[in-house]
Amino acid sequence: MTNPSEPEPGHGRPDPGLQAIMSERRQLTNLAYRLLGSLADAEDVVQETYTRWYALTPQQQQAIDSPGAWLTTVASRICLDQLGSARARRERYVGEWIPEPLPDHTEWISGRPSAGTVDPADRVTLDESVNMAFLVVLEAMTPAERVAFILHDVFRYPFTEVADIVGRSPAACRQLASSARRRIRTSQPDAASTAQRAGIVSAFKQAWEAKDIDALIGLLAPDATATGDGGGLVTAALRPVEGAEDVARFFADRPAAAPGMTLVETTVNGQPGLVAQRDGITVSVMAFHITGNHINHIWAVLNPDKLRPWTTN
Repeated sequence: MTNPSEPEPGHGRPDPGLQAIMSERRQLTNLAYRLLGSLADAEDVVQETYTRWYALTPQQQQAIDSPGAWLTTVASRICLDQLGSARARRERYVGEWIPEPLPDHTEWISGRPSAGTVDPADRVTLDESVNMAFLVVLEAMTPAERVAFILHDVFRYPFTEVADIVGRSPAACRQLASSARRRIRTSQPDAASTAQRAGIVSAFKQAWEAKDIDALIGLLAPDATATGDGGGLVTAALRPVEGAEDVARFFADRPAAAPGMTLVETTVNGQPGLVAQRDGITVSVMAFHITGNHINHIWAVLNPDKLRPWTTN
């Protein structure tokens, strides 16, 4: 006989199992974003992961010893499948593809910034594993290499568990992660401190606004590269601009101080960056890779589909 003082499940009493399952959402979002480089795709992966969980019968759910591990495994495998198909999609992409940039507040509900209190589960943690230079290097890896590295080096999963997800032996996964680690070390030598980077980005902004080509050249490494991503939706250079002088002239020719245009210093993927706004609307987000006192690479995302988290209205 049911105690009338205790509501039955589904009649007002929180389901402790549901709470435990939903508490994994932040972990899944963080994992999927790092694997896919896209917040929109990460949200889809998390949604699909939960769909598969709730497609199980109650008996099947109860038979799973660690629901969190099950969710991570499923999300990782979905990402692995998507990474395989993403290469084909990006071959058809108009121009260069750049990972989706994240703003400093990293507070979203259904992909949009929130003006109120935000559930921590809707946030992506900003650290070195989401800076733009790191994500761009991940893009050059094979899907298995990327998944093995992120699961082990970033999320600290043992290789025995990584092997089950990737479908390789633990020894093979160890080799994949080691190869990925070498790529990361080679691509990001002697990064400047955050204070140095902020100062250089600020100086770049001032030189750009003044169209001071000599000052811009002085801030750029001799082999500096600028890459734009318009996705065919807005005008952007289809190929990277290379060399300090060419990059400097490219930006000097762009209307940084045009009527209605504003450059704002901000944080992009946890690092100092710039946002270009026209009449209050974000039209470009720029991330920088800086070594010593020079800018090595500039990534400018102009594709409006990738600027959802930067839209405040």
